[in-house]
Amino acid sequence: MPKKLFVIGVGPGDPDYIIPIAKEKILISKYIIGYRYTLRTIENFLDKERQQIYEITMKNQELIYQKVYENMHDNECCTVPFTGDVNFSESEVVDRLLEIFGNENVEIIPGISSIQIASSKSRVPLDKSHIITFHVTGDIQQKKIELIKSVLDNKSVILLPRPWPNDLSKNFMPADIALFLKNNGVNTREIDVWVFEYLTDKEKETIFKGKMIDLENKTFSDLSVMVIDQNKRQTYLEF
Repeated sequence: MPKKLFVIGVGPGDPDYIIPIAKEKILISKYIIGYRYTLRTIENFLDKERQQIYEITMKNQELIYQKVYENMHDNECCTVPFTGDVNFSESEVVDRLLEIFGNENVEIIPGISSIQIASSKSRVPLDKSHIITFHVTGDIQQKKIELIKSVLDNKSVILLPRPWPNDLSKNFMPADIALFLKNNGVNTREIDVWVFEYLTDKEKETIFKGKMIDLENKTFSDLSVMVIDQNKRQTYLEF
């Protein structure tokens, strides 16, 4: 068997949200590569004596991915865990891992995302919402256009804001979003909104609920999910 890579989602933070197959892949891997918060989520499943564990940042991740790939032997496994669902808001990294390891050597395992948890807590269903991630490094102008259109079309939106602490001009956090929508013709005094921080973290989770205009002077953590709630409930009795 060639070198094998598992790219897995490990849920929003509480280990209880890690699905069994993800735990299995972590346990059989010799190499584990992840961001600090994600590694903290899975720390109870790690064996520091047997496994080689690498904490990465955006700056050093390429070097470490390359280093681990070069050091691996055939029949060895590596796991790269991501907070939430690996198939949402992580495509820039996943695409690079597919290049390094080769498509046929990579298995992608989904996880429970913060988007799903926010949907459940706000009772705003995914199938009636527009889902957007601004948690990317590329250009977000088209996503901003989609956001305006969805809100003006009276659709609910569940989104990941964009934190950019090293360049505040690139931030697109809840306060920025509220001002952006107001400046583009949205009556933010009438729009209901939720902001969830540190979802499923029993000690740190917070929930804000109010009107969009209330967000303008509020600061939220990098681990935030925002729900613009324009949901109109509709049951099968209406059909």
